[in-house]
Amino acid sequence: MNAMLDAFWRSVAYCLHPKVIGLSLLPLLLVIGLIAGLGYFYMDPALAAVQSLLESSDLLNQLWAWLESIGAGKLKTVLVPLIVIALATPLIVVASLLVVATLMTPMIVRLVTQRRFPALERTGGASYLVSVLWGLSASLIALVLLLLSMPLWFVPPLVLVLPPLIWGWLTYRVLAFDALADHATTEERHTLMRRHRWWLLGMGIFTGYLGAAPSLVWSIGFVAVALAPVLVPLSIWLYTLIFAFSSLWFTHYCLAALQQLRLEQVAAAAQEPLPVADVLELP
Repeated sequence: MNAMLDAFWRSVAYCLHPKVIGLSLLPLLLVIGLIAGLGYFYMDPALAAVQSLLESSDLLNQLWAWLESIGAGKLKTVLVPLIVIALATPLIVVASLLVVATLMTPMIVRLVTQRRFPALERTGGASYLVSVLWGLSASLIALVLLLLSMPLWFVPPLVLVLPPLIWGWLTYRVLAFDALADHATTEERHTLMRRHRWWLLGMGIFTGYLGAAPSLVWSIGFVAVALAPVLVPLSIWLYTLIFAFSSLWFTHYCLAALQQLRLEQVAAAAQEPLPVADVLELP
């Protein structure tokens, strides 16, 4: 617990570092460019598909008629873009996480190493390509789990549990791996991720709840749709900044755990008795 809290407060302080703030803007520009391109080509077809799906339901048509009778007919025009935004949000979050993991995390690891762990040996246990493939495979699994769990989101308690749990698992798998990729051997990485699994998962779930916070900007209904050109970049920047904090937290915690593991290995090696043959050869 002390190690996790120590890493937490260090990460909060590092988020105020100008370099970290600057790094959070680079993924923002890339993700905004990606979303702008996808929105330009696919927004109108997506809106039309959702509109058609809503109009094909007799039950929903009765609901729209009732809403129009009480003067709330405009709700339908707001609901369609909100549904598209809600469906696109998981893709935005995963894209932000992958951009942070591939662009920001290596730079953050170097920053933390230079300032706190300059003597920690780099073993190069995983290449950049392996890190990318690891992040893509974990993201694919998370997206599948999100899609399969979406029907359960309509059950009030589960919507507060399942998405953060899935984001937490994804964050823990991706950021813990990337934090250790340059410094830990494959064996050390497996040992640390097994030994600290529950702490890392808890950190991931906590950051998963933090990652859900930018979605609250869409809870203001019609105003959110009208202000989408402003709220979309703002929410994306919040996502990237939260993931930057997450990357810092995992980096501080994992590198401190790696340093402790190596100290334990050195101490254990120093206490091992010499082989009998070596003892007999001593003068």
